Amino acid sequence: MITTVSTKGQIILPAEVRKQDGIEPGRQFEVEHLERGEYRLIRRSPPPNQGVIDWLLACPEKGFFVPLESESTDSL
Repeated sequence: MITTVSTKGQIILPAEVRKQDGIEPGRQFEVEHLERGEYRLIRRSPPPNQGVIDWLLACPEKGFFVPLESESTDSL
């Protein structure tokens, strides 16, 4: 497959490659320079907690959850 470097220095991965590997916008890669004219793209794994802040901020507003009345576990 052939791709072109844009005027901004960006390289577009062909749609077939993105679809095959499930590459979504925002995915990060490391570019490794092997030798003159040869490079390797290495897909970086997102940190295990990536998106946690967004998930927490998407929670319902404060006071949404109401505690349920239950018996004490002390009597068990």
